Amino acid sequence: MKRVFKTYRELPGFSLAEVLAALTISSMVLVAVLGIYGRAEHSASAVITKLDSSRLVYEVLQRIAEDLDEIITTSSGTEITLENKISTRGYQTAQLIIRKVFYDNQNQEKVFERVVWQASSDYDNDSAGLVLYRGHSGIGLEDKLLDEQKEKWQRELFVPICSGITFFKIQAVKADNFQDKWSSNSLPAAIIVTLSFAEPFKAVTGELDVTDSEKITRTIAIDRTRKIQFNIVRKDDKEQTNEEQTNEEQKSN
Repeated sequence: MKRVFKTYRELPGFSLAEVLAALTISSMVLVAVLGIYGRAEHSASAVITKLDSSRLVYEVLQRIAEDLDEIITTSSGTEITLENKISTRGYQTAQLIIRKVFYDNQNQEKVFERVVWQASSDYDNDSAGLVLYRGHSGIGLEDKLLDEQKEKWQRELFVPICSGITFFKIQAVKADNFQDKWSSNSLPAAIIVTLSFAEPFKAVTGELDVTDSEKITRTIAIDRTRKIQFNIVRKDDKEQTNEEQTNEEQKSN
């Protein structure tokens, strides 16, 4: 009877030192990858936040421009009142009032439509800034949502538009001057609105300000149908002017 003998060959393995080294290298690679991913996610979040805040600013400025275009007309009975001030915590805030009035058969003034844009004077802890409100009142409202009494339509309600504002300024343009306050019966040539949600810094005067690069400004023309005077130069005059300039350049050379 034959006996069968089986031979077993030892398979090569990893030592404890090799396993620890592999785990250490893998951990270092994983930490590096997670760090790169975290920085990329943080950068992407910052870019998205900046784009969202900029989009919100442009939407607010567009809404103010639409209110000015819809209410302000060249006829009498429309007026603008604006005022800028510093809030209790040093934030730049402003108020803009747009009114359209008419006179009834008893020659009494009636407010046809009134829109108010103003930022709160108090600091909002939840949004880390000011809250921007819009008020709409008058007998010519277009947004009568409920079947209520007429007196309730005329009541002015302030609706919060956005929060977290750190800079809100409105100026009136008269000739080449920018005025921080306007209460004249005449209309300004344009309105300049500046808005920002950026992190403020404390100025030398003690007031809070935002860097100019973080401010978004829009100039809104009040009367877009005004006549613009053009100086039309005839072709002969233009050729003569060019010849005179050429002669002067030759003399100088």
